[in-house]
Parts: sequence; C-alpha cells; structure tokens
Amino acid sequence: MSWFADDMPRPVPHMDDAAFWEGCAERRLLFQHCAGCSTARHPPTPICPVCRSSATQWREAPAHAEVYTYTVIHYAAHAAVKDRLPYVAAVVSFAGLSGVRLVTNLTDCDPGRVRIGMPVRLWWDDIGDGQYLPRFAPLEREASS
Repeated sequence: MSWFADDMPRPVPHMDDAAFWEGCAERRLLFQHCAGCSTARHPPTPICPVCRSSATQWREAPAHAEVYTYTVIHYAAHAAVKDRLPYVAAVVSFAGLSGVRLVTNLTDCDPGRVRIGMPVRLWWDDIGDGQYLPRFAPLEREASS
C-alpha cells in the first residue's frame, strides 16, 4: 500500500527524466551527471549548464540525505492526501552531490520536530504497477526502531 491514497496522480516520465523513473522502478535513486565535466544535476536536462555537453551518465545517490528546506501541508489540495494531513513536503540534499536537491515527502515523523539539516534516510514507496517513489524518514527513527 502506498503512503498516499491509490488515486494519487502518478509520475509521467518524459524524454529527459525517463532514466530517473526507470531507476526508481528498480529502487535505485539515480541522478544525471555530465559525462564531460561530471557536474551532477537534478532535475535532468538535455544539456549540461556548466560545459554545454549533451553526454550524460546516471549515478546512484547515497541512501542518506539532509533536509534542505521543508513545509508542513495542512490543506488537502487533492483528495488523495486528505488522510495524511498534516504532512511534510521537503527538499533534501545529498553529501557529495553539490547542487542536487530532490523534492520528496518526509514521513514517519512529527511535523513539528522537522528541522533544516535533519539527517534523513531513503525508503521506497510502492505505488503499484511496478512504480516506486523515493521518500525519506528521519535517520534517528532507524536507530530507535
């Protein structure tokens, strides 16, 4: 069962991010890197903003990140999220991947205790049909579970 209700809209991959979603289906968090200068980037783009190369590679990200910023959602903008209110929408960053940030949900936590810089760990949300979404939970929870 997925973290949000089954009627939550699903990702629709396009040309530039298809490899990202294929990685997610294999429960691998992959980010695009320039094959010319090694600059990591997300969201994926067809051309490197640093060296203008169109050659890309996909590399796996670490399973741990930290909260870069977040907001606590109190209003259900879609019926599929109403049973999860309040929930945390977060942007996480990864050590060693300068400039790469991922918009995600922070789960298994009291929204009032979330803080910038909080260490978090990746978990995979099975949304059905072979699709998985990367979500994050506080790292401290792992030690106390």
